[in-house]
Formats: sequence, C-alpha cells, structure tokens
Amino acid sequence: MEVVTKKRMMIFSGSSYPELSREVADHLGMRVGEVKLSQFANGELYARFAESVRGADAFVLQSHVSLPGGMSINDFIVEQLVMLDALKRASAKRTIAVIPYYGYSRSDKKALSREPISARMVADMYESVGVDRIMSVDLHTGQIQGFFHDPFDHLTAMPLLVQWIEDNVAPADRVVVSPDAGRVRLTEKFAGFLGAPMAILQKRRDPSQHNVAVSLDVIGEVEGKTAILIDDMIDTAGTICGAAELLKQRGAGRVYALATHPLLSGPAAQRLQDSEIEKVVVTNTLPIPPERRTDKLVVLSIAPILASALKAVFEDQSVSEIFRGENV
Repeated sequence: MEVVTKKRMMIFSGSSYPELSREVADHLGMRVGEVKLSQFANGELYARFAESVRGADAFVLQSHVSLPGGMSINDFIVEQLVMLDALKRASAKRTIAVIPYYGYSRSDKKALSREPISARMVADMYESVGVDRIMSVDLHTGQIQGFFHDPFDHLTAMPLLVQWIEDNVAPADRVVVSPDAGRVRLTEKFAGFLGAPMAILQKRRDPSQHNVAVSLDVIGEVEGKTAILIDDMIDTAGTICGAAELLKQRGAGRVYALATHPLLSGPAAQRLQDSEIEKVVVTNTLPIPPERRTDKLVVLSIAPILASALKAVFEDQSVSEIFRGENV
C-alpha cells in the first residue's frame, strides 16, 4: 500500500528582521518556527531548530543588513547559511532562502582591475549549503539571478509603489525620473504602467570612489510637474538628494523619491530631511531603526507579496502569476 505523505510548510526567521518574518507568517495564517540562534564568545554563530523539519519545505527569511550597535551584514549572511545547512542536515525536503534585500548586490561586475565580483561569491556560498531555491526583491541588477544554478524567484515591489503614485499624484502632474542611466529600464517600466512621461538625469560617477556621484543635467520636461524619482535603493541618499535639488532648479513643482530598499546609511536621514524631497516612499525589505527615520518617510509593507510568493512555491504554482496584469 502506497503511503502518501502530507506536504508541510515551515517558516523560520533569522535574527536580522524577525518582525517581517512574523508579518509574512501572519498573512499565511501560520507561525514562525522555533530556532535557537546564538553567538559564541569568539563571534562564531550557532543555530539549532527546536522542532522536527523532516520532509518539510523550510523557508528561511533573512535580510542582509547591518544594525547600529549590533550584528553586521556579514554576520546575517553567515547566520542564514548556518540555518540552511542545519535544515539540510535535519532532512528538510526543500530549503528556500528568502532574502528581501540581497547583500553585495552592487558588486555584480568588475569596474576596475583586481576587484571581486562579490555578488557571485555570495551566490556560491548559498549553493554550497545545498539551498534548493532563492527568493529576493528588486535586485540591483537582474543578472545576479544568473549567478545561481538553482531556481531564483525575483520579486518586485513595483505594484506597491505604483499604487502609491496612483493614490497620491494626479495623472496630469506625473513625470517619472531616472536618477541615472542605469535605472532607465526600471523607470521606463514605471512610466509605461502609469502612462506618464519620463526624464533622465545625466550623471557622472567616479568609479574609484564609493557612494560619490555628480548629477549634471536633466533630459526631459519636468517644469511644473511632480517629479517622481525611481531607484532600487537609497543608501547614503547623496545621489537622490542631489537629483531632487537639480529637478527643483529645472522647475519641478514637487519631488517625490521612491525606492524598494531603505538602507539609509550614515547621513541619509538628515540629508533626506533637509532635501527638496517632499516624500520618501520605501518598503520594509529592511528594518529601519528609529534614528534613521524622518518625517518624510512612508513605509509600505512587502509582506503580502512575500507571503503570496511563499505560498506559490509551496503549492508548486507559478510565482510570476502573482504579478500578472501588473506589467512588471
């Protein structure tokens, strides 16, 4: 007689952002699984699951972030790898790494000689622990998917951000702006979905310096419009704030900035608060400590999109169907 084993889905959280993991689990009517996470005196990380995972599809949620006064992005990457290794050794049927923000994503190619391609190195580490599938949201460059041999679900926050624009900016006032040539394709998607014109900021970047860029001019008509700057992340906010100032100089009536990932490193919060930007709209792919928040910040929840993707993977359904009709 054939024995039919019922499929099981389990969700576990690393320690970088347990609040998001709980929110995703709540959307699915589930609880976050029990796992003991600790750190030895010498800094080595430890994980032990407090319940059986045998035969389960185990999802491990962890955003790659550095927390003020706490663990670093490197710690959180290793912690997720340790958890995935433990799950594989405990006979989980499938292990799925859910990485709302993928660390080292900006190091996806060599710009100068003798540089690493760190995004590929991170991919190799995940494959080395036998991960069966990876999920992430709005990668800095889509080519990172090709660094993995395993299935990669590239989710997008575009439906959330587009909906915010539709709810808050009149159609006749909109112009969607790319802060540099590298974001043109993303901006075209937003502009196409909204039926809005677009503009591009011409920018020169010094490849020998990180987080340093100079905006030179605006290509496109922004005078009297609400300029909507689109990017995948806001790190130190120097680029986005400089872009907003230039747009105002060229006659833009209002400036909004939209991005998926709120890294908000160093002087970012103060720069945004002092800038020409009226609203900074981001998602909660990363935790935002109180000291990095500003009155201009609007945070949209990515949890419903993550929950739908997890459910689709568990039920062996198409993840792309989640975004059907969203023009993404």
